[in-house]
Amino acid sequence: MKFYENVDGLTEASGFFCAGIHCDVRGKRDGRIDLGIVYSKRPCSGAGVFTTNDVKAAPVLHGQALLAEGSEFHAIVVNSGNANACSGPQGEVDTRTMASEVARQLRLKAEQVFVCSTGRIGEPLPMSRITAGIRDAVQDIEDGVDGGMGFQQAILTSDTTTKSCLAEFETTDGTVRVAGVAKGSGMIEPNMATMLAFIVTDACLPSQLLQDTLKIATEKTFNRITIDGDMSTNDTVLALANGFSNVNVSEKTPDILADFQTAVEKVCACLARKMIGDGEKVTKLIELVVNGAPNDAAAEKVARNIANSLLVKTSWYGSDPNWGRIVDAAGYAKVGVDFSKMELFYNEIPVLDKGKALTRNKDKWKEVVAEKQFSIHLDLNLGQGECNLLTTDLSEAYVDFNKSE
Repeated sequence: MKFYENVDGLTEASGFFCAGIHCDVRGKRDGRIDLGIVYSKRPCSGAGVFTTNDVKAAPVLHGQALLAEGSEFHAIVVNSGNANACSGPQGEVDTRTMASEVARQLRLKAEQVFVCSTGRIGEPLPMSRITAGIRDAVQDIEDGVDGGMGFQQAILTSDTTTKSCLAEFETTDGTVRVAGVAKGSGMIEPNMATMLAFIVTDACLPSQLLQDTLKIATEKTFNRITIDGDMSTNDTVLALANGFSNVNVSEKTPDILADFQTAVEKVCACLARKMIGDGEKVTKLIELVVNGAPNDAAAEKVARNIANSLLVKTSWYGSDPNWGRIVDAAGYAKVGVDFSKMELFYNEIPVLDKGKALTRNKDKWKEVVAEKQFSIHLDLNLGQGECNLLTTDLSEAYVDFNKSE
C-alpha cells in the first residue's frame, strides 16, 4: 500500500471533481475562499458519522436524514465562516436551499447533495452570496478547473494549513484510491472533534459496508483526539464511493476488504494527527496511552480525564513533569484505580514503579516534557482495558486567541 500526505485532495480519487471559491460568507471582504463543492458524475454510495451533541446544526440533521433514506449521492457543498447552527427553522430552510441550488446547477436531485457548514454559531447564512458562490463553483467544475486545493482551503476556519492525504493499493482488478481532506484546530473533542472530514474513494461498495468501514475507522482515529475538551454542533465525517475503479469491495473479497479498511483507517489517522498538530496555539503534541484498566471503557475515561485536565495540560506547556497531576486526574475518573499498582513512563523513562516515584530520573523527565512531541504511558495493572489518545498542551496564546473571534 502506498501513502501520500499533502496532496491535491479529493480529486486524487478517480472520478471526483472539486471547486473552491470566495463568496464572502463572513461579510469581511477578506478574499478568503469559503465555499467548496465536491462532485462525482457517477452516483456514489454514501456514509457519515456525526456529532453526538444534543444541539446539532441544520446541515448535520440534513445529512443524517439523507443517509437514513438510503439515497445515492453525487455532491457535497460546504461553506466556512458560518456554522448555520442554532439558527432555527430558517437554518433548515437555508440548508435545503444550498442542496437544491447545487442540484439545479449540476442537474441532480436535491436529495443527492450533502451540505456541511462550519464557523460561527448563531448567525444567519448570507444566502444571496452563497447561492451566487454555488453558481461560480459549479461553473469552475464544468470548465474543468483543478479545484482540489481550492476545496481544501474553502473548508478552513482557524486552521493554519490544509490537511490532506491519499492511500492507494493494488488488486488483481485494478488500483483503488482513498483520498481525504479535513479541517479542525479548535473545539477538538470527540465524539468527534470540531471538524469536517471528507473521504472519497473510487472503489465500488454498498453504503452499509462503507458505513461500517467508516465507523470503525472513526472510532480508532477521530474519536481518539482532544485539544480543549469542547464538542461542536457541526462535527461531520462523510464518505463517498463512486466505483470508478471497477474494483468491488465486499465480504466476498476479504483481502480487498481488509486492504480497503486499512486504507480508510490510514487516511483518517493521518487527518486526525494533522488536526492535533494544527491545534489552536498548541506547542506540544502528546500521545497518551492508558492500559491495564478493568476494561476499555475505564481506560478511555482515565485517558480523557488526563488529556482534558487543565492542570495537566498547562504543566505540559510549562515543561513541568508534574506526574502528581496525572495520577490525580486518573483518580477522579473513579474507575477504581490503585496508586500502589500504577506504573508511569514519559517516553521510555520510568516515573512511577508500583506507586513509587523514581526521582533519580527527574532530570530526564524534564528533558522529555520539554520536547515538542512525546508520549505518556500509564499502566494501571488492574486488567486488560486500554486506550490511546492524541492530545496537546494548553497555552496562554490559546486563551488570548479565543477571547473573541
